Amino acid sequence: MSNYTQTTNFATKDALASGNPLKIVKGTEINTEFANIATAVATKADLASPTFTGTPTMPTGTIGVTQSFANSTTALATTAFVQAALAAMYPVGSIYTNATSSTNPGTLLGFGTWTAFGAGRVMVGFDSGNALFDAAEETGGSANATLPSHTHTATVTDPGHAHGIAGASSLSGGFGSLTGTGAGVVSASAVTGISVANSTEGASATNANYQPYITVYMWKRTV
Repeated sequence: MSNYTQTTNFATKDALASGNPLKIVKGTEINTEFANIATAVATKADLASPTFTGTPTMPTGTIGVTQSFANSTTALATTAFVQAALAAMYPVGSIYTNATSSTNPGTLLGFGTWTAFGAGRVMVGFDSGNALFDAAEETGGSANATLPSHTHTATVTDPGHAHGIAGASSLSGGFGSLTGTGAGVVSASAVTGISVANSTEGASATNANYQPYITVYMWKRTV
């Protein structure tokens, strides 16, 4: 854009003496001035809804109109609008995460007071039906799980039992003596000698108890 620059000072001609050829206003001078004006006008933006080209820059200290958050047009937005929009995205209590930068979000975003959050913990969604998760910022869980040693015990009692043999009146052998009664059913008793040993399983130790995870920087906005 360019400003209009006057080529001929017509007012100075009035002070010239009559008959001085410079007192005459020439058509070329008028044409030159009109051309200068036309060039300046053609390179200026309209006051109403201008369309800029190149890289427009607002003058230092210019106060523009801050747009509403619902405005999705290409209207110009002030830095106040941008900061307000970012602050609305991260109200107090919001969590900001970054996978690579440990810089405080107050420095990165330019607003708010932020404190490091959730060191060594993962986040879980609020659940009003579960006492473990029914309050904001409730903590719990353990990074390690202890597996204690334990003993298995079994008790077997065998007081002795009888086996019947039909058609015999008497019999003797390594399992005791058998005697017949009634219709020739012979019974005897013996102890089998079943034994059960106790065993100890496991060992008292601390074992990792982590779900699959990925480490990021987390910050909470407090102000």
